[in-house]
Amino acid sequence: MTLSLGDVAVGDELPELRRIVTPGDVKAYADASGDQNPLHQNDEFARSAGFDGVIAHGMFTMGHMAACVTGWVGDRGSVVAISAQFRAPVTMGEEIVAGGRVRALDTDARTATLELWVSSRHDGEETWPIKRGEATVKLE
Repeated sequence: MTLSLGDVAVGDELPELRRIVTPGDVKAYADASGDQNPLHQNDEFARSAGFDGVIAHGMFTMGHMAACVTGWVGDRGSVVAISAQFRAPVTMGEEIVAGGRVRALDTDARTATLELWVSSRHDGEETWPIKRGEATVKLE
C-alpha cells in the first residue's frame, strides 16, 4: 500500500498488526540488541523479580508498534519521529496488537501525527494499552 497525504484524514485508523510473543522472538531480540538481561531469558530470575516469568523487552514491543506505522506509511513515506511510554510487561504467549489513528495533518509540512498503542491478550484477558505512543510521518 502506498499512501499520499491526500489519501489520509484525521481520525483514520491504522490497520492492526498482531503477533504472538514467543521465547524465540525474545531470544532473537536479545541477541540482536545485545540486551541479555536475565529478565528476558530466565523464568526463575524473572519470577524472583516479581514477574510471572520471562518478559519481552520493552523495545521489542515498541518495535512492533513501529512496524505497524511503517507498514501503514508504505514505501513513499517515512517516519520522522516516534515515541512511546512503557506501561506494562509482556510475557511469553501473549498476543500483542499494535494500532493507531491519525490525530492531525499538516499539509504544508506534508506530515501526519499519529496516536499509537499496543495492547495485549493473555489467558483471555486484555491489557490496554501496554504501550502508548506518538509518531510523525512524512507522506508524499
